[in-house]
Formats: sequence, structure tokens, C-alpha cells
Amino acid sequence: MRVASTITAGLGLAGLLAGGVAAAAPPSKSTPRALSWGACSAAQKELIAAGAQCAKVTVPLDYADPEGRTIRLAISRVKAKSPERRGILLSNPGGPGGTGLADTLALRPALKDVADRYDLIGFDPRFLGESTPLTCGPAPRPAPPEPTTTPREDFEASVRAARDTARRCQEHGDNAALLPHASTRNVARDMDAIRAALGERKLSYYGVSYGADLGAVYTQLFPRRADRVVLDSSTDPAATQYELFQRSGAPAEAALAPRVRAEVRELLARAERRPIPVQGRRLNAPLLRMIFKQLVQHEEYDPQLAEVVGDVRKAAAGEDIAPGPALAGLLELLSSPELESSMVGGAIFMCGDGGWPAGGWPRNPATYWKNIQRSRATQPVFGPYVNGMIAPCAFWGSEPREPGTTIGNDVPVLLLQARHDNNVPYEGALALHRRLTGSRLLTADIRAHGVYGRGNDGLTPVPCADRAVNTYLRDGELPAADLTCPKPEARS
Repeated sequence: MRVASTITAGLGLAGLLAGGVAAAAPPSKSTPRALSWGACSAAQKELIAAGAQCAKVTVPLDYADPEGRTIRLAISRVKAKSPERRGILLSNPGGPGGTGLADTLALRPALKDVADRYDLIGFDPRFLGESTPLTCGPAPRPAPPEPTTTPREDFEASVRAARDTARRCQEHGDNAALLPHASTRNVARDMDAIRAALGERKLSYYGVSYGADLGAVYTQLFPRRADRVVLDSSTDPAATQYELFQRSGAPAEAALAPRVRAEVRELLARAERRPIPVQGRRLNAPLLRMIFKQLVQHEEYDPQLAEVVGDVRKAAAGEDIAPGPALAGLLELLSSPELESSMVGGAIFMCGDGGWPAGGWPRNPATYWKNIQRSRATQPVFGPYVNGMIAPCAFWGSEPREPGTTIGNDVPVLLLQARHDNNVPYEGALALHRRLTGSRLLTADIRAHGVYGRGNDGLTPVPCADRAVNTYLRDGELPAADLTCPKPEARS
């Protein structure tokens, strides 16, 4: 069950845990053609096993000042094996805040023979993973919920956590100089710097979730350098990121079966007064909402959702339970330093953009509280979650350097979207499709977040989608028209 990535993609824990620049390619001085390839770090076991090489690409911190301060991007390469080599394929796993050094390699089982036609290039976006890092001050140990609470007290706790995260990020080390340059547009420029450093005329790309939006940004900044681009599970480029989170509430609510919905509402009503103890840990309503939201994203997670609801129901009744595998795994994840790191990585980009795909957060905490209360009438389970202070951007110290990216050209792109995606709703892909006039939209009639290569994660594959992507990447052939893939049969 791919829970860690879905939590990162949704960035649901950030509140709980805590003038335009020219789009030109950077000069050759900042992106040297000759890279020093060597062994990947010991932590990159999959890359090492695949015989990959790793290197660092030097890029400007500020593309408006290409002769100024530089940072370094960690990249990996698995060379093409076919004599019919096409070029390079980059990817991004989403987030924002997801590292990606081994991400393109991880696509290889789904790519099949297509993988041999590309140099598979992974990269950690600026300030993440093995690239030049940006870290925030250490987070204080979170105080456990009190035995009793109220929705307002829970909200005020999220405000305090967001304010503290913003302060720790702004004041730590050299961050005041780095944070203004954490933006989606700069990551897209970094991608083009990687292309230039590799001596390639164009790049091909696969991105999912935020990674899809990043790919769309690249096609706007560098339309003539985009080769074969696949955008999986994208969003409406006319919306702010806060609006996109809000829009996910209704489809998430609809994903709950009536019986489960009734039980979940009862548990949340209890937790909003008295957090539910599970093995010495109190689960408050915001935490439960975050857990339930992760488990409604994929149809295949329905059994785990039922298991978690059952465990929490028993705990609420006073039973001293041992959590089942699903709840135990989630609770372990919630305590992991890796999750805290991914949350910080997401925050620096969510707050760094001046607009779509990752910006546009209200500054006034009262706005969030008002929206939470309004949402309860129609979205009692997930409304308070998706309308809350998910990111610390209300208190961010640095201002975005650029506006969001406007979408509108005819670069050929293959869009994939699940019709019942309750993380990034289907209407967002339709909106992006209308703006990208050269695109084709493939719809999968499933409840999921991410359509291509689902078998890699133990989920039910969508063969029609996998074939369409591989045909496009292999032969350059987009579907003749938009198409809908039938609902695949679940694995036995």
C-alpha cells in the first residue's frame, strides 16, 4: 500500500506537524556539458543495483542572476540499451517535496521495452534530497492531544504549528537567501539545465500529481525543448493551490460508502470532544481525518479503511486494542523523520510559488476557520481537513519572486486522469486539457490518484493507459482522439 507517497502528495500533515524572470536557458558557464559521473551514494540501493551513475549539475540559485551564486542538483542516469535510442526521459513523483533521484528508474517495469530507448534520468529537485539542501530548524516534540478538546482548539493548534514551521524555516541557517528561489518555475528551469548539461536538444518527461503540473510548467517555459511529455493526474491551472485542496473535499466525501461514512462521522464527533486513545496515543479529529483521506484515494484501499475504522471504533469503546497492520503502519509513518522531512520539502515549494501550481494561500487564519465551518454542512468528514491550514504559508517570511504560470499553447502532451480522483478532481484535468490545445486526454474510469504504472505499486493496472503511454513514448503517436479506458478487473 503506497501510503507514504499519497500522504506526501496530499501534504495533509504540514499543519499538524508542524517580478517575472526570463525563461531562457541558463548559460553554458552555469551548466557545463562535461559532467563528472561516478557511483551513486550508498543510500541509492536501487540505482546501484541497476548499474546507474550519478553526478551533480551546477545551476544558478537565481536565474535572473546567472553569474551569481550557484547550487547543485543531484542527477542519476541509467543508459539506454537499444540502438534505437530516443533521448532522455526525466520524471517527478509529485508532492511538492518529493525526491526523485531513483524515480525514473522505478518506472522501468511499466515502461517495459520503452525503457531501453531512453537514458533514464532521475533528479532531486533543488533543495531536496542529495541536491543542495535547504533544511528548517528542528521541530519541537509535538505535545500529545489533551484528554478533551474542541474543534476550535484543534484549529488553533494547527495555526500555532504552521506559525512555528514558518519561523523555523525562515530563521534557520542561510534560508532567508534560499527560500525566495524555491519555486516550480525554477525547478522547470533546472530541468532544462539538466537537459543542456547532458547535451540533449530535447527532453521527454513523465510526471504525476504535482509532478504533472511541473511538466505543464516546463512546456510553457520551454515549448520547443519538450519532446514526449506525459502528465498524470493534473490540476486546474486557473485555481490556487488552496482552492485545489478545497475542491478535493466533495469527491472524497462521495468515496465513502454509506455505512463507513456513518461510522466515520460518529468517530470524528467523539474525537472532536475526546481524542481516542490507541496504545497510549490519543488520536484527535484532525489526525483521523488525515488518515481517512489517505485511505479513500484508491479503491484498493477500501479493506484497509474498513480495518482502520474497526480498530478506532473498538478503541473508542474502551477496548485495549493492538492496531492492525494498516493503522499500525500509518502510526509508525506519522512518527518517522522521513515524513517530517518531506513535509518541510513540500512547504518550501507550496509557499514559494506566486500562483499555480503551488501558491495562493490566504494570509488570514480567520479565512481558514470560516471555510472549515461552512464546509461542515455538506462535507462533515473531509471539509474541515481540506479547508484547514494545511500549509504554513500564511506566516511565510519570504514573498514569491514571480507570479504563477499561465498555461496556453499547442505542445503535444498526453494527459492521464482517473475520473474519480479525489485528490486532484477530474475537472482540473479537463481545464488543463482545454488550455493545452495540442494535448490528448485519456480517462480511466476508476477511483485512484495516478493512472500509469499502477501495477508497480501493487494496485490494479489500467492496461489501456499503460499501452497508450508506452506507444507514445516509443513511437511518438498520441491517441487519435481523447479516449476512456474501461474499468479494469481487480486482481484476485
